[in-house]
Amino acid sequence: MQDFFRERGDGIDLFVRLTPKSAKDAIGGVETSADGRSHLAVRVRAVPEKGEANAALEKLLAKALGVPKNSVSVVAGGTSRLKTVHVSGDPAALAKSMAAFARD
Repeated sequence: MQDFFRERGDGIDLFVRLTPKSAKDAIGGVETSADGRSHLAVRVRAVPEKGEANAALEKLLAKALGVPKNSVSVVAGGTSRLKTVHVSGDPAALAKSMAAFARD
């Protein structure tokens, strides 16, 4: 299942469904929405105000992928639950890391 992210020349674009104000920060695995699109389900404790939830998402993904925090950025859907997150780095290595999320 590789449709929840897309490889780019300088990294990957990851499609995420973010749930803020959760009990804990967690990456929940890959889900498919009603329209057939797949995304990585992520929950964060942060509130969706002043970019706090987006910052928590970036930090959580950076830690999970073992990349610097400044390599992860929300590039679309800043105020939406459905987001596109760009992760800079080696696309092949990052794609391999995505396989672990797909198994959850």
